[in-house]
Amino acid sequence: MTTPRTLPWTPPNTEDIEPLPVGRWWDAVSAPTAAADRALELLRRDSGAVIQDDTYGKSYWLIGTGTARSWCLRQIRVLTELADESTLLGVPPATWGPEHQTYWRIPLGRDRYLTDPDHLAPALRQAITDVLGPVPEGRQLCYRCQLPTDEPVPVTMEHSGSVAGATIYACPTHARDCPRDAVTQAAAMRRALDQGRTR
Repeated sequence: MTTPRTLPWTPPNTEDIEPLPVGRWWDAVSAPTAAADRALELLRRDSGAVIQDDTYGKSYWLIGTGTARSWCLRQIRVLTELADESTLLGVPPATWGPEHQTYWRIPLGRDRYLTDPDHLAPALRQAITDVLGPVPEGRQLCYRCQLPTDEPVPVTMEHSGSVAGATIYACPTHARDCPRDAVTQAAAMRRALDQGRTR
């Protein structure tokens, strides 16, 4: 049986969430929970430990330090040590499960510690495409903050009579607050595929 003492690292705090510096023992990769759900389906047994934060709708994989600095994936953030500032990740006690808002969705274990970035990157890339659809062409304005975003998320579609109109986009921050419109996502994917065929 695996005990916390046999692991290479365990959360030091056993009572509450503790902000710990990334880049010291591990880096972390953050994904929206919907994309993380799909990525975990794709990874299966290849996933290491995962922290889920239901307060902010994020999931975090722990990976080796410095192994994903060059990643550029839509709505995926790599948390790593920076030269001029420290980045912290709220880490729950090793025993916390889904009864808490922040917990170990995949608990720490000898065979479930760091995730191999070579497995994680393609799973996240596929998950983002499956969940958000193809990347929209160019920058779009967020309907809520009215600022341009390089990571537009289709959230709804304007309709005029029986004809679908323009797709309305949001930035990743405001997209979390919007209910998913399946018709909009399907139409956005169809348009993106059609545009790809006409080039």
